[in-house]
Amino acid sequence: MSWQAYVNDHLMCDVGDGNTLTAAAIIGHDGSVWAQSASFPQLKAEEVSGIMNDFAEPGSLAPTGLFLAGTKYMVIQGEPGAAIRGKKGSAGATIKRTGQALIIGTYDEPLTASQCNMVVERLGDYLIDQGL
Repeated sequence: MSWQAYVNDHLMCDVGDGNTLTAAAIIGHDGSVWAQSASFPQLKAEEVSGIMNDFAEPGSLAPTGLFLAGTKYMVIQGEPGAAIRGKKGSAGATIKRTGQALIIGTYDEPLTASQCNMVVERLGDYLIDQGL
């Protein structure tokens, strides 16, 4: 399966009542985009390095916030070293780290944080099980 198929079929899938994530991507730890939805914004290099740093040193993003393409999210509960979750009003983001990639999903109402977490982290866990 291609990386784009993972984004199209597993991240941008219907999560109930015809709702989908607002955007999703799979990017390498170096920030290279492997696949993305048409709506996914261009991340800045310093944003990717900040995310990678938070996985290495959990909690490092909490004081400054999580930035994705210039949008600031307040860092909320996550799994140290495995998942970062952010919230901005009714919207939010989930990032799951695998051995080689970052799985990123963003959402807005009527989707909930738990629905986004489920979609992103389920694919991340699958890819980890596949050695990726």
